[in-house]
Amino acid sequence: MNRMRQGLLLCLLASCLPATGKAQAQLKIGTVDMNRVFQSYSKTAEAEKKIAAAKEAATRELNDRADAYKKAVAEVKLLDTRLEGPALSEEGKAAKTEERNGKIAQIRTMEREIAEFRRTREEQIQQQIQRTKEQLVQDITTVVFEIVKEKKMDLVFDKSGASFNGFSPVLFAREIDDFTAEVIAQLKKSATKP
Repeated sequence: MNRMRQGLLLCLLASCLPATGKAQAQLKIGTVDMNRVFQSYSKTAEAEKKIAAAKEAATRELNDRADAYKKAVAEVKLLDTRLEGPALSEEGKAAKTEERNGKIAQIRTMEREIAEFRRTREEQIQQQIQRTKEQLVQDITTVVFEIVKEKKMDLVFDKSGASFNGFSPVLFAREIDDFTAEVIAQLKKSATKP
Protein backbone atom coordinates (compact mmCIF):
# COMPACT_ATOMS: atom_id res chain seq x y z
CA MET A 1 0.00 0.00 0.00
CA ASN A 2 2.88 2.36 0.86
CA ARG A 3 4.47 1.71 -2.56
CA MET A 4 1.20 2.52 -4.31
CA ARG A 5 0.95 5.75 -2.35
CA GLN A 6 4.49 6.66 -3.46
CA GLY A 7 3.60 6.01 -7.09
CA LEU A 8 0.43 8.07 -6.85
CA LEU A 9 2.33 10.87 -5.12
CA LEU A 10 4.92 10.89 -7.90
CA CYS A 11 2.21 11.04 -10.56
CA LEU A 12 0.49 13.87 -8.70
CA LEU A 13 3.75 15.78 -8.32
CA ALA A 14 4.60 15.28 -11.98
CA SER A 15 1.23 16.64 -13.04
CA CYS A 16 1.69 19.68 -10.81
CA LEU A 17 5.12 20.56 -12.19
CA PRO A 18 5.21 23.48 -14.58
CA ALA A 19 5.41 22.54 -18.26
CA THR A 20 7.73 25.29 -19.50
CA GLY A 21 11.49 24.82 -19.58
CA LYS A 22 12.11 28.14 -17.83
CA ALA A 23 9.82 27.28 -14.91
CA GLN A 24 11.34 23.80 -14.62
CA ALA A 25 14.83 25.27 -14.41
CA GLN A 26 13.72 27.19 -11.31
CA LEU A 27 12.52 24.04 -9.58
CA LYS A 28 15.38 22.62 -7.50
CA ILE A 29 15.21 18.85 -7.11
CA GLY A 30 17.62 16.69 -5.15
CA THR A 31 18.10 13.02 -4.40
CA VAL A 32 19.47 11.13 -1.44
CA ASP A 33 20.17 7.42 -0.97
CA MET A 34 18.56 6.85 2.42
CA ASN A 35 19.67 3.20 2.61
CA ARG A 36 23.30 4.23 2.17
CA VAL A 37 22.89 7.00 4.75
CA PHE A 38 21.23 4.61 7.21
CA GLN A 39 23.99 2.00 6.82
CA SER A 40 26.75 4.62 7.07
CA TYR A 41 25.36 6.21 10.23
CA SER A 42 27.51 5.20 13.22
CA LYS A 43 24.51 5.00 15.53
CA THR A 44 23.01 2.30 13.28
CA ALA A 45 25.89 -0.08 14.06
CA GLU A 46 25.67 0.77 17.77
CA ALA A 47 21.93 0.09 17.77
CA GLU A 48 22.42 -3.22 15.96
CA LYS A 49 24.96 -4.28 18.62
CA LYS A 50 22.56 -3.41 21.44
CA ILE A 51 19.72 -5.32 19.81
CA ALA A 52 21.98 -8.32 19.17
CA ALA A 53 23.04 -8.25 22.84
CA ALA A 54 19.40 -8.15 23.96
CA LYS A 55 18.60 -11.10 21.70
CA GLU A 56 21.56 -13.07 23.06
CA ALA A 57 20.54 -12.35 26.67
CA ALA A 58 16.99 -13.50 25.93
CA THR A 59 18.30 -16.65 24.26
CA ARG A 60 20.52 -17.43 27.24
CA GLU A 61 17.66 -16.96 29.66
CA LEU A 62 15.36 -19.07 27.50
CA ASN A 63 18.02 -21.80 27.34
CA ASP A 64 18.36 -21.73 31.15
CA ARG A 65 14.61 -22.18 31.47
CA ALA A 66 14.65 -24.96 28.88
CA ASP A 67 17.44 -26.74 30.77
CA ALA A 68 15.44 -26.55 34.02
CA TYR A 69 12.43 -27.92 32.13
CA LYS A 70 14.45 -30.84 30.72
CA LYS A 71 15.79 -31.60 34.19
CA ALA A 72 12.23 -31.68 35.59
CA VAL A 73 11.12 -34.02 32.77
CA ALA A 74 14.08 -36.31 33.50
CA GLU A 75 13.08 -36.38 37.19
CA VAL A 76 9.54 -37.45 36.25
CA LYS A 77 10.94 -40.23 34.04
CA LEU A 78 13.12 -41.41 36.93
CA LEU A 79 10.08 -41.43 39.23
CA ASP A 80 8.15 -43.42 36.59
CA THR A 81 10.95 -46.01 36.53
CA ARG A 82 10.95 -46.28 40.33
CA LEU A 83 7.17 -46.61 40.40
CA GLU A 84 7.33 -49.54 37.97
CA GLY A 85 9.89 -51.34 40.11
CA PRO A 86 8.80 -54.07 42.57
CA ALA A 87 10.89 -52.75 45.47
CA LEU A 88 8.38 -50.13 46.63
CA SER A 89 5.68 -50.81 49.17
CA GLU A 90 2.15 -49.47 48.70
CA GLU A 91 3.00 -46.52 50.96
CA GLY A 92 6.20 -45.87 48.99
CA LYS A 93 4.31 -46.03 45.68
CA ALA A 94 1.68 -43.59 46.98
CA ALA A 95 4.40 -41.16 48.10
CA LYS A 96 6.29 -41.44 44.77
CA THR A 97 3.02 -41.02 42.83
CA GLU A 98 2.26 -37.86 44.77
CA GLU A 99 5.79 -36.57 44.17
CA ARG A 100 5.47 -37.43 40.46
CA ASN A 101 2.13 -35.60 40.18
CA GLY A 102 3.67 -32.54 41.85
CA LYS A 103 6.55 -32.58 39.36
CA ILE A 104 4.12 -32.90 36.44
CA ALA A 105 2.19 -29.88 37.70
CA GLN A 106 5.49 -28.02 38.02
CA ILE A 107 6.39 -28.98 34.42
CA ARG A 108 3.07 -27.65 33.12
CA THR A 109 3.68 -24.38 34.95
CA MET A 110 7.18 -24.22 33.46
CA GLU A 111 5.76 -24.76 29.96
CA ARG A 112 3.37 -21.83 30.38
CA GLU A 113 6.14 -19.64 31.83
CA ILE A 114 8.52 -20.50 28.98
CA ALA A 115 5.87 -19.71 26.35
CA GLU A 116 4.99 -16.42 28.10
CA PHE A 117 8.67 -15.51 28.49
CA ARG A 118 9.32 -16.16 24.78
CA ARG A 119 6.31 -14.10 23.71
CA THR A 120 7.13 -11.22 26.08
CA ARG A 121 10.80 -11.07 25.08
CA GLU A 122 9.98 -11.13 21.39
CA GLU A 123 7.56 -8.23 21.88
CA GLN A 124 10.12 -6.30 23.94
CA ILE A 125 12.83 -6.77 21.33
CA GLN A 126 10.47 -5.76 18.51
CA GLN A 127 9.52 -2.62 20.45
CA GLN A 128 13.20 -1.86 21.05
CA ILE A 129 13.91 -2.28 17.33
CA GLN A 130 10.98 -0.01 16.43
CA ARG A 131 11.99 2.72 18.92
CA THR A 132 15.59 2.58 17.78
CA LYS A 133 14.67 2.73 14.11
CA GLU A 134 12.36 5.69 14.71
CA GLN A 135 15.14 7.56 16.52
CA LEU A 136 17.67 6.84 13.77
CA VAL A 137 15.23 7.93 11.07
CA GLN A 138 14.48 11.09 13.03
CA ASP A 139 18.20 11.91 13.35
CA ILE A 140 18.78 11.33 9.64
CA THR A 141 15.68 13.21 8.55
CA THR A 142 16.69 16.21 10.64
CA VAL A 143 20.03 16.40 8.83
CA VAL A 144 18.37 15.90 5.43
CA PHE A 145 15.95 18.75 6.12
CA GLU A 146 18.80 21.03 7.26
CA ILE A 147 20.62 20.45 3.97
CA VAL A 148 17.39 20.83 1.97
CA LYS A 149 16.75 24.14 3.67
CA GLU A 150 20.34 25.28 3.15
CA LYS A 151 20.27 24.38 -0.56
CA LYS A 152 16.72 25.73 -0.96
CA MET A 153 15.48 22.57 -2.65
CA ASP A 154 11.88 22.23 -3.76
CA LEU A 155 11.71 18.43 -4.00
CA VAL A 156 13.87 15.59 -2.67
CA PHE A 157 13.53 11.96 -3.63
CA ASP A 158 14.90 8.91 -1.86
CA LYS A 159 16.58 7.09 -4.70
CA SER A 160 16.92 3.87 -2.70
CA GLY A 161 13.18 3.36 -2.27
CA ALA A 162 11.41 0.91 -4.53
CA SER A 163 7.96 1.51 -5.95
CA PHE A 164 5.21 -1.11 -5.97
CA ASN A 165 6.60 -2.60 -9.19
CA GLY A 166 10.14 -2.91 -7.81
CA PHE A 167 11.72 0.08 -9.53
CA SER A 168 13.06 3.11 -7.72
CA PRO A 169 10.84 6.16 -8.22
CA VAL A 170 14.02 7.98 -9.27
CA LEU A 171 15.25 6.33 -12.46
CA PHE A 172 17.89 8.95 -13.16
CA ALA A 173 19.42 11.86 -11.27
CA ARG A 174 22.56 13.84 -11.97
CA GLU A 175 25.21 13.33 -9.31
CA ILE A 176 25.27 17.07 -8.59
CA ASP A 177 21.68 16.78 -7.37
CA ASP A 178 22.51 13.86 -5.04
CA PHE A 179 23.51 15.03 -1.56
CA THR A 180 23.86 11.62 0.13
CA ALA A 181 27.55 12.22 0.90
CA GLU A 182 26.72 15.55 2.55
CA VAL A 183 24.13 13.89 4.81
CA ILE A 184 26.63 11.19 5.81
CA ALA A 185 29.33 13.80 6.50
CA GLN A 186 26.94 15.89 8.61
CA LEU A 187 25.86 12.82 10.63
CA LYS A 188 29.51 11.91 11.25
CA LYS A 189 30.21 15.46 12.36
CA SER A 190 27.24 15.49 14.75
CA ALA A 191 28.19 12.05 16.14
CA THR A 192 31.64 13.31 17.15
CA LYS A 193 30.25 16.27 19.08
CA PRO A 194 30.11 15.67 22.84
